[in-house]
Amino acid sequence: MLQQLFNDMIKQDVKPFFAKHGFAKKSLNFNKKAENLIYMFNFQKSSGNSADHVMFYVNCGIYSAELAQIQSREILKAPSEVDCHFRARIGEIAASVPDRFSITPDTNMEDLRTALLRGLEEVIHFYDTMTSARSIVDYYTAGPFLHLGEESFQLLLQSNDVAEAEHYLKALQEKYGTEQRWAIFENKYETIFNKYGVEFEKR
Repeated sequence: MLQQLFNDMIKQDVKPFFAKHGFAKKSLNFNKKAENLIYMFNFQKSSGNSADHVMFYVNCGIYSAELAQIQSREILKAPSEVDCHFRARIGEIAASVPDRFSITPDTNMEDLRTALLRGLEEVIHFYDTMTSARSIVDYYTAGPFLHLGEESFQLLLQSNDVAEAEHYLKALQEKYGTEQRWAIFENKYETIFNKYGVEFEKR
């Protein structure tokens, strides 16, 4: 019964919403290809679902052919969400919605649909600002996050943006430098700096 409510919502609300924005559906994945990027939404049902409780997550992802190349990986025509270079749950991008949605016998489906579509709309606006591999890198360097660290340094140094690479390195050193694992990352980053002939300042 509740599973049917979920299926109906995907069919009647989610699918038409994505179609309007140029996304194609394949099972519970919605993809849109741009020049060098593939934008993606994945609806993931919780493994603990039961007859009277259906939970689901919305995973957001952007796949970049350019970053796949930097990673020396095969460029995928139909990547799945786990292959994406940018990955987040909907709630990390759209602050107005939760990371996890729940359907129970008491759920007001109208409210749930409204909240979900509002969150998806917010993510699509965010995707509109992510137009290149550099946008993805800028998102993670602004964090600063360790995720995609090596790829970010490669991209920045390839495009000769030494100042940004050094700024990112300093920010990472301040945030993670006291952690035991930092030496592993530092060695990897130093190799990349050396490859481009840029001086590497250890912490």
